[in-house]
Amino acid sequence: MKTNVRTLIFSSLLIAPAIAHASEATAVATAELSQDLLRCSVIGDASARLGCFDALAKMPPPVAPIAATDAPAMVLDAAGAETDGPATANAAPPESLISRTVQRWELDEAAKRGRFAFRSHRDNYLLLANYSSSSNDAPFVKVTPGGIESQHVELTYQLSFKMKFAEQIAGSPVDLWFGYTQQSYWQAYNRAASSPFRETNYQPELMAVLPLQANFAGLDFRYINFGLVHQSNGQTGTLSRSWNRIYTEVGVDRGNFSLSARIWQRLDNAKSNNDNADITDFMGNGDVRATFRENGHEYSATVRRNFRTGHGSVQAGWAFPVSRNLKGYLQLFSGYGQSLIDYNYSQKSLGAGFLVDF
Repeated sequence: MKTNVRTLIFSSLLIAPAIAHASEATAVATAELSQDLLRCSVIGDASARLGCFDALAKMPPPVAPIAATDAPAMVLDAAGAETDGPATANAAPPESLISRTVQRWELDEAAKRGRFAFRSHRDNYLLLANYSSSSNDAPFVKVTPGGIESQHVELTYQLSFKMKFAEQIAGSPVDLWFGYTQQSYWQAYNRAASSPFRETNYQPELMAVLPLQANFAGLDFRYINFGLVHQSNGQTGTLSRSWNRIYTEVGVDRGNFSLSARIWQRLDNAKSNNDNADITDFMGNGDVRATFRENGHEYSATVRRNFRTGHGSVQAGWAFPVSRNLKGYLQLFSGYGQSLIDYNYSQKSLGAGFLVDF
């Protein structure tokens, strides 16, 4: 009986430090998890925030080590003798947060949301006041008696979404996406002309996206995208504007910086029955978009250029936090092709409003 009591006391003395260490390790793991949750909750972008929480949810639970000493763990057998115990388990390293580029295109398992889930494609914004340095009223002279006298300030908005409708085609990592973007230029404050919509552009597209895992010059190459896109303004006669393109896009990022670059080839180049046969002379053969995000602020720039003609455009934007899912937005544009009806018309504009990301 005395031997059993001694064994019990001796075992308790050995186990007590391990229990204390396990409790301390559990407290540390809980604190780290709280910090990770807090870090996710303050991310301004909704998609990136969701990806952060998804990544945490898929992390394996931390396993606290049984003993803190470097010596092998010792246990007592039934007779009270010391024997070598099993090796302790170490917690898995934490999963890194998903980059915004990976999140927007669902490029790895942690970012996937399945098929037919809507998310932002290009920017979704409403410019309550978009001031243009000059108005392009010439196209309307032949179709409207007396033409129109548009105001320099109008309301402009863009709606853009995409959804994945097929995953891992034929066992490959390629996903197929459908995207749609609509831009409208509304003379909302032009009461004298009955507040008409001056121009609306419609842009559906199909995209095949291949994830990449490469690094060059400090940049992470995330994807290559092969797309087919149609853009038109839904008009007829001399107001009709449209073109079809195939393009290749590459997306890279590094930390808070991301960049995408496209080159395209127009498909409908015939000059017969074509009101904008020279559109690539002004809209260029590709574009580059760069974005930097910091503390909820987003700075972006999109550049188009035709190096043969020297024509192109620059669009810069600044989005700043207003609420969790809403940002204030300023947009500056300079060059050709702010809309299809203006593809060969150069102007400068400055707009202010709101931007939403989902």
